[in-house]
Amino acid sequence: MNDDDSRARHFPGLSRIGALLADPGRAAMLWSLMDGAARPAGELTMIAGVSPSAASGHLARLTEGGLLALEVSGRHRYYRIATADIAAAIEALANLARASAPQRAPEHRPSAVPLDMRYARTCYDHLAGELAVRIFDGMIARNWLAAAIHGPGTLDATPDGIQAFAELGIDMKAQRARRRRFACTCIDWSERRPHLGGALGAALLHACEEHGWIERTAKRRVLRVTPAGQRHFDDFFTGRQA
Repeated sequence: MNDDDSRARHFPGLSRIGALLADPGRAAMLWSLMDGAARPAGELTMIAGVSPSAASGHLARLTEGGLLALEVSGRHRYYRIATADIAAAIEALANLARASAPQRAPEHRPSAVPLDMRYARTCYDHLAGELAVRIFDGMIARNWLAAAIHGPGTLDATPDGIQAFAELGIDMKAQRARRRRFACTCIDWSERRPHLGGALGAALLHACEEHGWIERTAKRRVLRVTPAGQRHFDDFFTGRQA
């Protein structure tokens, strides 16, 4: 076995994924899709700041590499992140990049997270930011969630949690049937603490939108908490709501 074969055996696919992410233009395209939306090639070209021909090559590599999925509608081509697990990996790498960045003196350290993204935003298809971390902490404190046996970071709903999520309008049986992890921790990019990911995390964000507690904004990934939502979350955090 030659050296290349040995490296491939011990680190299957890592160098290939690393090469796909190494280009700043491709990284910008992927990060722009972390709101779960599908975007046309032209928009991704502008985001990457490259020529149309270069963008076409980047998108082809990301699609062939399994990081992006292509959707064709007439003459238009839309791209989205291929799976929720890939989105979670990108978020984890963003955490790693932030944690491993060279340290600067506080007065010279730029803010890594825009203020309007810090409190409430999407992380692919689930809720992220300070609000999401506080909600997750509240769920753990109320014994709605517990560690599962399926692997590190996986979660399951307790009997109390099953009832509470059902009261929010979440169909637990449907979420378990999805072809993805049911519930898992996702380390928040700005807070560096876990929030709820997986199918249950996506269902929770959808429920919050359906109840009118959270709404989308014109800014990609940024969410707005409505007055009704503020009252609801205040009650949840102070224990006035089970």
